[in-house]
Amino acid sequence: MSERRAARQAAETAARTARHPERRRPFLVALIATIGSLVGIATVMAVVASIFVGGLARSFDAHTDTITDSFPGGDRPAATRGAENILLIGSDSRASDDPDGDGVSGGRSDVLMLAHVPADRRAVYLMSIMRDSWVEIPGHGRAKMNAAYSWGGVPLTVQTVEQLLDVRVDHVAEIDFSGFKGLTDALGGVTVDSPEAFDARGHSFAAGPNRLDGDAALAFVRERYSFADADHTRVRNQQAFMRGIAQGLLSRGTITNPGRIQDFVTATSKHLAVDPGLTFPTLVGLGWSLRDVRPDDLRTFTVPTAGSGTSPDGQSYVTLNDLGVRSLSQALRSDDVASWLADEPQ
Repeated sequence: MSERRAARQAAETAARTARHPERRRPFLVALIATIGSLVGIATVMAVVASIFVGGLARSFDAHTDTITDSFPGGDRPAATRGAENILLIGSDSRASDDPDGDGVSGGRSDVLMLAHVPADRRAVYLMSIMRDSWVEIPGHGRAKMNAAYSWGGVPLTVQTVEQLLDVRVDHVAEIDFSGFKGLTDALGGVTVDSPEAFDARGHSFAAGPNRLDGDAALAFVRERYSFADADHTRVRNQQAFMRGIAQGLLSRGTITNPGRIQDFVTATSKHLAVDPGLTFPTLVGLGWSLRDVRPDDLRTFTVPTAGSGTSPDGQSYVTLNDLGVRSLSQALRSDDVASWLADEPQ
């Protein structure tokens, strides 16, 4: 009897096992499968990203010129720990048929901005130095700021800015005016906020937001004769253009569009020259450190001025506010431009 009972129990156990197979921990199985899938996807994405970034690097390296003699020799200001100061030069050949050239031969730095990137990477401060600022140019005496570029190119321009602000320039990037047009078109246009309505070079600009293509952008950043205060408004327009570029670069339509990013790098690098240290990996590292910065975190202002004057040979120039420049210099050296802006009337 016991053998028959044991056989019957064994048969019942086998039947139950057939109807209800052993559970295989579905959560664990699904988790392992998901991780495997993600690893596979991540690997593919890493390969694709590597190819894409490598293509950008090759495009940047192939088209960008290197300014071999970017910096002056001799004593220079000490670097600000953790911060970066990048001098941005917009140059112009100023040919005789240039309507903005005033018949002057030789190159000029018609756009001169110093980008200060603080150590905490919470903002970017972009300060314009007016091209007609009356400054001391090493080895030449007092003259307009943009004469430094004509007399000594990038190294003398860097030396003049470092002497004026008593801060070290860590990197230099120079772009010609054609580059303004190219990078605007590569972004599909930029939106700028004009302080007033004006006409320039066949284009009409309204007070307030304006959507510009490359040709209109070039006219917008170069015009000065339409304004009662000439270069003062021109500088504000250049700052508005840079804010528009930042907005365009950080917009979702650009950062999720590999083709547009490629077009921007190609269009910009064709007109760009940089110091030997401003390599593509350096730019990528700087960009990554600023990944939390938004367009509103780009703060623009002008190095303090104090009216105008006339030189002994009849040149009209912009007088700088010496006290304001000294306080700005201190703010740059202490990496506290935010406090300086809060206290300085703009």
